[in-house]
Amino acid sequence: MRRRIDETIARMNASALDVLVVYADREHCANLAYLTGLDPRFEEALLLLDRGGNRLLLVGNECMGYLPEADLGLQVELFQEFSLLGQTREKSRPLRSILTDFGVGRGIRVGCVGWKYYRKRLVAADSTSEDGQSPTAIDLPAYMVDLLRKLTGGESNVVNATDMFVNPDDGLRIINEPEQIARFEYAASVASDGVHRVLSHIRPGVAEDDLEHLMDSRGLTLSCHRMVSFGDKARRGLASPSERRASLGDAFTTALGVAGSLCSRAGCVAAGPDDLSDETRDFYPRFIANYFSVVAAWYGAVRVGAVAGEVFDAVEAQRDPQLFDFALNPGHYIHLDEWTHSPFAPGSRTTLKSGMALQMDIIPVSRGPFCCANAEDGIALADEALRERLSRDYPDCWQRIQRRREFMQETLGIPLDASVLPLGNTPGWLPPYVLSPEQAFVARPLT
Repeated sequence: MRRRIDETIARMNASALDVLVVYADREHCANLAYLTGLDPRFEEALLLLDRGGNRLLLVGNECMGYLPEADLGLQVELFQEFSLLGQTREKSRPLRSILTDFGVGRGIRVGCVGWKYYRKRLVAADSTSEDGQSPTAIDLPAYMVDLLRKLTGGESNVVNATDMFVNPDDGLRIINEPEQIARFEYAASVASDGVHRVLSHIRPGVAEDDLEHLMDSRGLTLSCHRMVSFGDKARRGLASPSERRASLGDAFTTALGVAGSLCSRAGCVAAGPDDLSDETRDFYPRFIANYFSVVAAWYGAVRVGAVAGEVFDAVEAQRDPQLFDFALNPGHYIHLDEWTHSPFAPGSRTTLKSGMALQMDIIPVSRGPFCCANAEDGIALADEALRERLSRDYPDCWQRIQRRREFMQETLGIPLDASVLPLGNTPGWLPPYVLSPEQAFVARPLT
C-alpha cells in the first residue's frame, strides 16, 4: 500500500495536483480499496491525499468498525453524512472544515477520483463536436464537487483524475504487482471451480436456484451477482437465478465473479446435436465451433508487447460474420472491479505490458436462431522478471499456472506465448454440449 501511495503521489506531481480526493460507495470502491484496503460496506468513504503523503480517510458510522489495518498509517475521521439515513449525525465536523484543515483552499488543484472518466462530446452541457476527455465531468456527489470548486476558487482547479488509475496504457490499477497477481490467481481458482461445479450438475429438470449454492465464493467479495439462466431467460444474461428449470435443448448461461476474477460458461443443455431443436440443430454446432476458433485466436495473440488493436484484428479474422457479432470488446482488463477498461478495439495502439490482468471475455451475439456460447476466464501477462518473482515468492501458485499452460497447449492445442499465465482452472475449456463434458473443443489435431 505504501508503494502504491508513493506511485500515486508521483502521478499527482506529474499532473500538478496538490490534493487527491478518492470517493467510493459500495458498488464503486476499487480505487479506494487499492490505496487503503477498505471496501465500504453499506456506506460511502472518502480518502484525502496530499503531495506530502498525508492521508485522511473519512468513513460513516458502520465502517468505523471495519477499518483497514492500523499499520497502513491512515488517519481516520468519522463523517456521518456517509452513514445511512436516520442514523445520528451529531459527532461529525462539517465537510468544509475537514477539507480546509487538510489544505484545500484558493488556488489549490484538486484531482477527483470516482468510477470513470468521460468523453467531452457525450457529456458537455453545450453542444460540441470536440472529443477527448472532459476534465470537469466528475462522478463524485455534487455537494462535494460544488464545495471543492468554491474552496479552490474555480471549476478549472477541480478535475477528474480517475484516469490516473484506469487509463488503458499505464493506469496504476492496470499494471499489477506479483502480490496482486497471486491474489487474482486464487480468486480465479475459486470462480472457475464454482462455475465448473454448476456445469457438472446441469441436467434436465434442475432449477437455476438449486445450482446457485454450488458457486461458493469462499468469502471473497463478489464483483457481480451470481448468474444461472436457462432457455429464453438466458437472453437476459445478467439475470439472477430463479426457480426456472432446465429443459433438454435449452440455451444456458452461468457466471461467478469475485474481486479479481470472473468465470463464465454458456452453451446448450444437450448431450449432442440430436438433443437440439429443429431451429438450432444445424446452426448451433457451427456457431459454437467458430466461437471457439475466435477464443483460441485471442489466447494465441495476447502476449507482452502485443498491440491491442492487432489482437482485435486476429480474433476478428477468425469470426464468421454470418454466424455472430461481438456484443462488446473482445476482452478487457480486470482488477478488484470486473471491468476496469478495455484496450481491445479496432486501431488501438495500446501495447500490452507485463503485470496486466486480462479477461478472455468474448460474447457472441447470434445472427441466426437464439443460442449462447461463452468461455470467459482470466490471464496475467508476465515478462521473465515477473515470472521469476512469481515462481520464487508463490511457488504453489506458479505450479498451478504451469499445469494450466500444459493443459491448454498439450490437451487443447492452444499455443501460448511464454508471457501468458492462465489464472483459473478451466482456461480454454469449452464443451459444446454440457451433458457431455468429456467432449471439448481443441484448436488443432493432437498427436
